[in-house]
Amino acid sequence: MTKILFLSVWFLLHPVHVTLTSIDFVPDQGCFNVFVRMYFDDFLTDRKLNNNVIKDVDFSAFTSASRDAIERYLSEKLIIKVNEKLLSGKLREMKVADNEISMNLEYTGGKKPNTIRVKNLIMTGLYADQSNMVIVKVNDFEEGVKLTSDITDQTFNVK
Repeated sequence: MTKILFLSVWFLLHPVHVTLTSIDFVPDQGCFNVFVRMYFDDFLTDRKLNNNVIKDVDFSAFTSASRDAIERYLSEKLIIKVNEKLLSGKLREMKVADNEISMNLEYTGGKKPNTIRVKNLIMTGLYADQSNMVIVKVNDFEEGVKLTSDITDQTFNVK
């Protein structure tokens, strides 16, 4: 019981700095469904760090202002290249609950992916111990990596 109490207190004093990104290729549509989840307060802090303070944006509602803010943030922080071509994403869904923000985006282009390069800079300038978990799935290929403040990108050979 003492160990459990100690570990609980330790985790409270040492917050986890982690995000999750999954990138799934949809062959019949020639696009990628991308899911991103992160802590909402960290997202707001990261925006402030980059001199991009978000004022009067209600992220609990899916509005054009919240969509634009998320898309701008992710275009700077989550760079996806397929066969060396830069893709851009459009926010399809967003949910804020329990201090987490979850987003579903669609990235178009790259109909026949051979290589996918992912550069994930989400909160890497904010926390030295940041971990950005990335999972890429294309047909039978599936691979996951942990990107950090020191290692921010990975190229996946999916052919």
